[in-house]
Amino acid sequence: MHVIVGAGPVGSATALLLAERGEQVRIVTRRGAGPQAPGIELVAADASDATRLAELTEGATALYNCANPAYHRWLTDWPPLAAALLHAAETSGAVLVTMGNLYGYGPVTGPITHHTPLAATHPKLAMRVRMWEDALAAHRAGRLRTTEARASDFAGPGSYGVLNEMALSRTAKGGTAYVMGDPDAPHSWTAIADVARTLVTLATDERAWGQAWLVPTPPAISIRQAARRANELAGLPPAKVSRVPYPVLWAAGLFSTMLREMRTTHYQFAAPFVLDSSHTEQVFGLKPTPLDETLAATAASYRDA
Repeated sequence: MHVIVGAGPVGSATALLLAERGEQVRIVTRRGAGPQAPGIELVAADASDATRLAELTEGATALYNCANPAYHRWLTDWPPLAAALLHAAETSGAVLVTMGNLYGYGPVTGPITHHTPLAATHPKLAMRVRMWEDALAAHRAGRLRTTEARASDFAGPGSYGVLNEMALSRTAKGGTAYVMGDPDAPHSWTAIADVARTLVTLATDERAWGQAWLVPTPPAISIRQAARRANELAGLPPAKVSRVPYPVLWAAGLFSTMLREMRTTHYQFAAPFVLDSSHTEQVFGLKPTPLDETLAATAASYRDA
């Protein structure tokens, strides 16, 4: 059995992939939400309750952290949830597989690789660093087994992120995308399907344990290029993309929690932000979904909605 905490795009995609492979899956969310499919059990529980999560993880092969607390609540919501996940993995013997991101690296001056150090200093970005360091310390002490997958901004139908929400959801319907940062800066976009495949691979391959891995991701392109290519593939008119100046973004944050939080990660879109996943691809034989395939499917989903 595999236990997944969280039923967002990543948790749901991972659960469905495991179920398709004949595995038994238990998804834990506060409301008991998640995809309905044979082999998937939906459980309503508070995953930050360490005792309850340990009970639900008993006998499991792997425990997947696919949770995603609201960004403005990271500093309050992550510590108890992270502690409960560590406790459940330690008491059950399940491999703890965490869905991470690139926040822990902080601003970078070149491509993020398998060897790039975690150097974030902002409290919210450093929170993910501490979570990994705590899990890694427990792994090295022999208390549990753990690994982490790190992806760039998500792409693909049904995913949440800057590419979909700020660009393709508008350009695929003939509207103008208003994006932060430099719309012509190269940026890496990771397909949700590739995230799920990577998580499942890391959970069951001993070579992965005790390390973090970058999810296979296609070559970077700018958000303007992505929007234009998506429309082209979907047979739509050329996409229109405009830049939102940082002072406007800052001011809008006075009235919007989401936009206020985007000030913290604005650097990711103000300059090239590129992920080099070649090491993961070479070790596990995984390859990223071609970006054209992801863009075409996403634009079509918005066009036909």
